[in-house]
Amino acid sequence: MSVGEMDPFEENRSLLFGIAYRMLGSVADAEDVLQDAWLRWSAVDEPVDNPRAYLARTVTNLSINRLRSASARREAYVGPWLPEPLLTDPDVSESVEQAESISMAMLVVLESLSPLERAVFVLKEVFGFSYAEIAKALDRSEAAVRQVGHRARSHVQARRPRFDASAETTERVTEEFLRACLGGDINRMMELLAPDVTAWSDGGGKVRAALRPLHGADTVARWILGVLSYKYAPKVRPEKCWINGQPGALLRTPDGKIDSAGVLDVVDGKITAIRLVRNPDKLLGVARR
Repeated sequence: MSVGEMDPFEENRSLLFGIAYRMLGSVADAEDVLQDAWLRWSAVDEPVDNPRAYLARTVTNLSINRLRSASARREAYVGPWLPEPLLTDPDVSESVEQAESISMAMLVVLESLSPLERAVFVLKEVFGFSYAEIAKALDRSEAAVRQVGHRARSHVQARRPRFDASAETTERVTEEFLRACLGGDINRMMELLAPDVTAWSDGGGKVRAALRPLHGADTVARWILGVLSYKYAPKVRPEKCWINGQPGALLRTPDGKIDSAGVLDVVDGKITAIRLVRNPDKLLGVARR
């Protein structure tokens, strides 16, 4: 590498993190994978013809191995599983495909794929790698990888979340809903919630959270008010931010600690889904940023 030339690992860090995070749904695990990949890259003595492909292959296979070793832990997870929230910049939403691929809703869908299906889908549909490149990375035939890709895409299409509202609308509805929740205005909450809304809260068995998804506007509204009452709503400080490519909010306790991170899905001006991460282990990455 000549003087002044950027190291290929640093040049491709954003891509590599994007692959690992979409594969694993965890900021901490993605950072661990990048550290392992960097160690392997640093140990390479021979020139690499295509560093981008080499590094993507390394990160993908490390992520697959980590997913397989984590499968038992995922099956034993207490309550609904949601991805670890990732703070993003508003300009991520300028690319609809990129924003959707990193959304909490999409990461939950990807969680239902096998590690191999997830790898092929992420590399092909999100980052535009060819089937030939993916086959080489995964040490499989192109025909086999193409078959896996079709199966994964069909699975995702059948479960793909509907993204209807603009970022501005979602941000406005999020602000109004937060204001109604913290003010205990159940009537306004009910106006903003779709009748068939579903809410997921991820506490990981470590903090108070619903152990199953909640369905219906009345059930969801009353549960939220119950949690806020338990947490002394007047003292909770909401903080607007962008989470996983969409407008969201952090809720801070009076001492500044992050209690929750949440996003809403909005369709036709109504909230159709709420995803609230409360597991303190999953909030460590957000707290560091």
